[in-house]
Amino acid sequence: MMSTVLEASATMRAIRRHGRGGPEHLVYEEVPRPTLAPGDALVRVYAVGISPAEFTWRILTTPDGRDRLPLIPGHELSGVVAALGPDATSVAIGDEVCALPDFWRDGAAAEYVAVRADDLAARPRSVDHVHAAATPLSALTAWQGLFDQGGLRAGQHVLIHGAAGGVGSFAVQLARWRGAHVSATVSTRNVTFVRDLGADQVIDYTTTRFEDAVRDVDVVLDTVGGDTLERSWDVLRSGGTLVTILRQPSEEWTDGRGARGVFFIVEPNRQQLAEIGQLIDEGRVRPVVEAVYPLAEARRAYERGIREHPRGKLVLRVVDED
Repeated sequence: MMSTVLEASATMRAIRRHGRGGPEHLVYEEVPRPTLAPGDALVRVYAVGISPAEFTWRILTTPDGRDRLPLIPGHELSGVVAALGPDATSVAIGDEVCALPDFWRDGAAAEYVAVRADDLAARPRSVDHVHAAATPLSALTAWQGLFDQGGLRAGQHVLIHGAAGGVGSFAVQLARWRGAHVSATVSTRNVTFVRDLGADQVIDYTTTRFEDAVRDVDVVLDTVGGDTLERSWDVLRSGGTLVTILRQPSEEWTDGRGARGVFFIVEPNRQQLAEIGQLIDEGRVRPVVEAVYPLAEARRAYERGIREHPRGKLVLRVVDED
């Protein structure tokens, strides 16, 4: 039996995506509160980080072809455990947590979300829920891209494209913490910002082609795609690694090159998220939040994210911590 102080039949307010396309399909409405499967925890969401790229993710149908609409977006959160399903033993009711929910389940742009309990990590104590919510998806993507996929080590040279964004801003800080030499590409307005995050070399792509500024790079982390991705082969050393979160490489993409190409999709990882939280509490890494919106204004937040490419993250506040 579920251990809870909540009514099983209760509803909640949530943002749901009702159609294929952009943020115009987002609706703020009342929906049933999630039910819990074995191993799940119900989290009272305090804040949720948004990823405008969600509208390009191929998650609108299940792997076996069933339509998932309407669905709740938002796949990084901070909140408090409100209830536990059967066999959920890794957290307790009242724990303050953050998480990257599974992409094939409803997200956290809601008052409550059901998450596998084993994917929940303790919220970093040195930051509020808003900044904790800006962390899981972005920081885990940076961690897994740099270290798991790229094998980045101390003393190596890494080039990070899109270094002012949610993933890129974490990647700069994590690469510097690991002891790498960090080069980064950004727009003019973000040069000083990314240098202050710890980048050794910041390249303004509006005035300088990065291949004219760097060479013999060990790892490229690409969050931009397109022409930037293709040109990145030219700066890699022999045996280097190009990691991207944008598209699956074809045989033509890597054929005949003296470097390795990797596409990956971030996965929940409680241990890695806990280590990132410790780095935040030690002051070695900091989440970056450009703006905060109330949950009801999610459409406006997503529209801004698509239009402006903000520094770090935009976050939806669900509970006012004050």
